[in-house]
Amino acid sequence: MKYFLPLLLFPFISFAQTKDTTVLNEVVVSGIQEQNSKQTSLNIESYSLQQLENKIPYNLSDALTNIPGVSQLNTGNAISKPVIRGLYGNRILILLSGLRFDNQQFQDEHGLGLSQIGIDRVELIKGPASILYGTDAVGGIINIIEEAPFRQGEHTDATVRLYSNTLGTLTDVGYSKRSGQHWWRVRGGVETNADYKDGNGERVLDSRNKGYYFKTGVGFNKRRWTQNNSYNFSYNQYGFILDGNSVLQEPGDRYSRSMAGPHHNVMLNVFSSQNTIRLSTSDIKFNIGAQSNRRKEDEGGGEISLDMHLLSILENFKWEKSFSAKLNFVVNQQSTFEKNTNYGKRILIPDANMLENNLSCFLQYHSRKMILEAGVGLNNKYIRTFNTGILNIGSMNTPDTSMHAFTRDRNAFNALLGASYNPIRWLNIKLNISSGNRSANLAELSSNGLHEGVYRCEIGDPNLKMEQNVNSGLTAEVNSKKVFLSGSAFYNYFANYIYLTRSGKPDWYGFERYMYTQQNATLYGGELVGIAKFNRHLQLKETYTVTRGVLQSGDDLPFIPAAKTTTSIKFDTDINDQWSGLYFEPSFEYTFRQDHPAQFETSTADYGLVNVTAGITSAKNNSEIHYSISCRNLLDKAYVDHLSRLKYYGINNPGINIVLSVHIQLGRG
Repeated sequence: MKYFLPLLLFPFISFAQTKDTTVLNEVVVSGIQEQNSKQTSLNIESYSLQQLENKIPYNLSDALTNIPGVSQLNTGNAISKPVIRGLYGNRILILLSGLRFDNQQFQDEHGLGLSQIGIDRVELIKGPASILYGTDAVGGIINIIEEAPFRQGEHTDATVRLYSNTLGTLTDVGYSKRSGQHWWRVRGGVETNADYKDGNGERVLDSRNKGYYFKTGVGFNKRRWTQNNSYNFSYNQYGFILDGNSVLQEPGDRYSRSMAGPHHNVMLNVFSSQNTIRLSTSDIKFNIGAQSNRRKEDEGGGEISLDMHLLSILENFKWEKSFSAKLNFVVNQQSTFEKNTNYGKRILIPDANMLENNLSCFLQYHSRKMILEAGVGLNNKYIRTFNTGILNIGSMNTPDTSMHAFTRDRNAFNALLGASYNPIRWLNIKLNISSGNRSANLAELSSNGLHEGVYRCEIGDPNLKMEQNVNSGLTAEVNSKKVFLSGSAFYNYFANYIYLTRSGKPDWYGFERYMYTQQNATLYGGELVGIAKFNRHLQLKETYTVTRGVLQSGDDLPFIPAAKTTTSIKFDTDINDQWSGLYFEPSFEYTFRQDHPAQFETSTADYGLVNVTAGITSAKNNSEIHYSISCRNLLDKAYVDHLSRLKYYGINNPGINIVLSVHIQLGRG
């Protein structure tokens, strides 16, 4: 109850929010149509790249943690994946260039693997959206929208960033040109980080990482046809942080980026073509794409043991029709084909083909003060596995019986019903009830051996049922000139929630055996945001988030973030025509004790962090330079976050990190 007390007190003790937070009135595209976020019952928010990078994060997942209700499951500072209201992995759907993105995120130590380099903004939906995008969208949507040149002429920009804790650098350079109705762009970047140090000054061996990025795009806008084609390439290497690294390895040079030790290699190629065709009384949107994800792991010894390739072919067709000024109708269809192939001697999941098809329709009715939404959807997920190496023949990787090939064909029905009510200009109330579904992933269906990332044996179950959830959410916003208040509450019920539990069988050569099983579960909680803007230059911001997850048996769900509150004061002003956008923002981030651990978790102590950010922009002629500095964990506190997978090795989160950043923009046109 103590964590939920701020939900009751918040309206009386806090204020909040201005231009540096959610762009609540911006047009968003992740919903049914392009529209103002108040014109949909979905809990949807849009964040520009500048907003996400104000705190100068390590990566995109880290940037998203500044959003109330979003956390990250991390293995060091480089490998992380977003957590929305206690859900992560295959329960969160990532969209890249309008199409679903799969980075083999079935394992906890497989990060999101996407950089913020070259993106325009991120749109976030909290809550199930399977009716919009099919399976896996049971916890929310993260829609990553790539940059596109909208201004005429030529534009060049570059960013250089220095990290004190990891002795790291990030550099990217981009060029774009728009002439009339045609445009193209290109961008390249590289990042490199050495091992990080915790608040005690202890170096965490193999927490280093390197990344190489290339993006290009071309498009046009004709009278009835708009096309945006893009190609993204990335190659990342992540050190594999293992228990006992400090004993088994020589520390080596402090500046070393060598990947001679255990590490991941992830190569990603993504092509997509987004098309909008404007008919006389309706619009057609048609997107197609292909993704190639190659993951290799060297677990020590200098040779690749795990080698997986995931090939994805995707398409999405949407027809939007306005029958009147008040009534909109949308039909949405999408298909995804995925092929997983193993090339290494160690196998986590079998070779498999997966096919998914989704079909849904929506109605949206507008009145003067009320917007009503309703929709239904059908989806089908087909999975066929094949006999694959030692996963099936019984060996050091199979502590129990062999895992035989199987075929699964699952169908699901989803629905959405919601309303957005604007009784007066400064008040918006949303109510949404929606369902989602998720088929068990290949790891949950077919794991059959030692998982080195967590040092336990995991056994899958091919007979796992489809996971289904129903979420109800209520949001109220007060947005006036001086004050913004926002409160959101949710209750999420899961049927057949899939989770790991101890099998009860004897250990296998000293490793505990775990099995995937199912049980009904509930998640509930909320977020509060408040800001008081005292004048044009000074504001006070307060946020609070809390999530609780419980199985039907009364046991707690794993990887539920601790309750958290953040208080910040921001000062910003323009000095003169040349120097503008000066800002200074100190903040205090307090994370409560997490004393509801799951079966194989431990409680985590509370902690507080002091952070500071500052910046200024210089503009002259056609050039603009933005200078910024950020310091996270200013007091160099030794702490561990509940969602850090390294806490079980006795490893702390990063200590003080000072980041210097310079962003240069040059334009002509």
